[in-house]
Amino acid sequence: MNPSTSYAQFVGQSAADDLMDDWVFFSTESAPSQGLEESRDDQEVEDTGRFKDKLVSAWNSVKYGWTLKQKSKFSKRSPVFMLGKSYELKDEGEQQHFRRCFASLLWFTYRRGFRPLPGSSLTTDSGWGCVLRSSQMLLAQGLLLHLMSPGWTWSGNQRVVKDDMDLIHSVNDGFSSSERESKRSRHLSWGSILDRPTEGTPRRILRWFADNPTAPFGIHRLVELGKSSGKKAGDWYGPSIAAHILRKAVEASVVDLPNLVAYVAQDCTIYLQDVRKLCERPLPQHWKSVLILVPVRLGGQDLNPSYITSVKKLLMLECCIGIIGGKPKHSLFFVGFQDDHLLYLDPHYCQPTVDVTKNFPLESFHCKNPRKMPFSRMDPSCTIGFYAKGQMEFESLCTSVNEAVSASAETYPMFIFEEGKTREEARANTPTHSVTFLQRKTQLGRVDTSNSMDEFVLL
Repeated sequence: MNPSTSYAQFVGQSAADDLMDDWVFFSTESAPSQGLEESRDDQEVEDTGRFKDKLVSAWNSVKYGWTLKQKSKFSKRSPVFMLGKSYELKDEGEQQHFRRCFASLLWFTYRRGFRPLPGSSLTTDSGWGCVLRSSQMLLAQGLLLHLMSPGWTWSGNQRVVKDDMDLIHSVNDGFSSSERESKRSRHLSWGSILDRPTEGTPRRILRWFADNPTAPFGIHRLVELGKSSGKKAGDWYGPSIAAHILRKAVEASVVDLPNLVAYVAQDCTIYLQDVRKLCERPLPQHWKSVLILVPVRLGGQDLNPSYITSVKKLLMLECCIGIIGGKPKHSLFFVGFQDDHLLYLDPHYCQPTVDVTKNFPLESFHCKNPRKMPFSRMDPSCTIGFYAKGQMEFESLCTSVNEAVSASAETYPMFIFEEGKTREEARANTPTHSVTFLQRKTQLGRVDTSNSMDEFVLL
């Protein structure tokens, strides 16, 4: 499809759509028979809504479907930290290990051509579903930790070498042109690696995220669960709402995941008694694995620089499964950092939907090009995810995460842990103009939450 032709068609269709709106309005005003014309009116409005949905889908497919897969430059002088592990890029073996581990992350992007979403005729999430896709990536990382052995990667023991466009760059890399040519000659197709038959569990995980109404973590299911939060297909979902949607999706998947629960922090507080009670059901000796999702807002319009240290320390923990964040209405999935740049997976790339009922190809669910952006561009609204496999891991998580969020000595912590349970009755009686208190050491901070956006507590 030619983008310029598609754009011209879109403009022409938009004009036709405007005429249709005028025609519907005219027919309503000049109705000779009210009962009959009201029925026709309803049908016309419904048809117009469907037509608009198709126009939006077509335009977003053009806009995001032709996005180039850009590559970021990484310095060999500094290590890369990604989800609890560090990689020294000056070492060739470490470079390959980093590439293999990054490509093993599950990558969910915009898709087009799936069945219409609940309550709409939209067949794509291009242009509005980036937060839901980032949420899928965070949940998928937790499921990989939950179901796969530690250190598992998609490529297994296969040799992975750099492609023709080197991923790792350095001002003085020390390699001669002949050495570079030798490395290029060892090129191995990523498609050939990722499309090889693999064990059943990873494919089963991918099927759970399929773009169809029966998938427990698919876009259709997440949109359906978002209705209780006042959201519908085509709306933009904030990181906080996305956290509650993930919790509901995990709760509804007890058949597939009987030993996994999800907990969402409230008012930037993780109530330990609530988490333990959730993990001990039905019996204390059968402690369940837990996903902990913490919605936070780290500043006003921009990220408070004092929290950068804490964000880095969190991404250095093995219990951290990533951060849903990005820029306003432009969500990304953060998985690591190098120096003052965040490493992320980008959902803003529209691909055709995949039929997972067959032996489907895997390449479109993996990204081989790591990208990064400055911390200064990170939106302060985000949701941070953690995973603990058992009780001992949970207690260790509490200790390490508490140390990380208290890293900035001049500010209040990003969120806190509190022994006890949620005070639901107190919250129910709290006035709309509420004030939340966060305790750090001997300091007490007063935070006005009346103007916080998207259910976040402003720190």
